[in-house]
Amino acid sequence: MPASTLIAISAGIVLLFGSIHLLYTLHGNKLHPRDPAVMAAMQQTHPVITRQTTVWRANHGFNITHSMGLMLFGLIYGYLALAQPALLWQSLFLLALGLVTLVTYVFVAKRYFFHIPFSGMVAATLLYAVALTIKLVSG
Repeated sequence: MPASTLIAISAGIVLLFGSIHLLYTLHGNKLHPRDPAVMAAMQQTHPVITRQTTVWRANHGFNITHSMGLMLFGLIYGYLALAQPALLWQSLFLLALGLVTLVTYVFVAKRYFFHIPFSGMVAATLLYAVALTIKLVSG
């Protein structure tokens, strides 16, 4: 399988996880606390930094922007791998940035999330690393 295809698949995994996260943030209760009292407290409590928002609204915004970051990574690296592979493979900066971003997502998912996002980020990172290895070995 060509290295660019592996990067596109990696990017697709990240895009999928970001899209699902956005869907869960905007619809339904999958990201709500199980304890209704916690939800009520989050909706009524302000963070120390400002009274212009609540902990719940800030959490909602953080989840939305987190989703957007994942989706942006997936769209950009998917585009580069499929439509501009020469640009991607000629840029050590873009290749390193992609790898560092994915490795960071793995560590964050391991530390703060649960097994499904962790497994997805590990899979995306491994595909990306295999693509880099193939390109490195093939010259």
